[in-house]
Amino acid sequence: MSPEAELLARCRRGEAGAWDELFDRHYAAAGRFVFQLAPDFTREDAEEVCQEVFLSVIRNLDSFHGESQFQTWLFRIAANKARDYRERRNAAKRGGGQAPLSLQAEDPETGLTLDPPGHLPGPDEQLMNAEQMVQIRAALDQLEDNCREIIELRYFGDLSYDEIGQTLKLNPKTVSSRLSKCLDRLEATARKTFSREQSGVFPSNS
Repeated sequence: MSPEAELLARCRRGEAGAWDELFDRHYAAAGRFVFQLAPDFTREDAEEVCQEVFLSVIRNLDSFHGESQFQTWLFRIAANKARDYRERRNAAKRGGGQAPLSLQAEDPETGLTLDPPGHLPGPDEQLMNAEQMVQIRAALDQLEDNCREIIELRYFGDLSYDEIGQTLKLNPKTVSSRLSKCLDRLEATARKTFSREQSGVFPSNS
């Protein structure tokens, strides 16, 4: 039994220390994933999503049978929770009230810190990237679930074709084929919404 599987088994037995260890191991990665999925989220938004994610993990761990890596399963939950949170959030909040992000700030309830993506670009490039990510997010939200999920796992979760295949129960060749078709749909959707120049920000399957 791998160390991760042993840790999950301890969690299923209800060991409080095991849950603490699981959260410490995966909370920062979940936070980075949420930030990449939703660059317009504030730190408070991301914290709330992460708390919902781990509450769902606690409630549904028995449904995880190890078909994929635990973190891959966690990212699927995070993508769903981020999408649900966005749908619930007041549309008027978009683009305003952004709270400054402190890398050292701890969440008062969990005592854990979020770890957003490092190696930040300069202010101009960072702003451009944020705007592009909002555009990508808007286009993704118009795709059917199977396309949105595979793109999120590949480009936001940074999962390999093998890992995506394990999660979605597809062989890697099917993953590659489906991803290529879904990226074509994403670009077509983007072209309907944004200018031809802006649609160039979307990823390619290469």
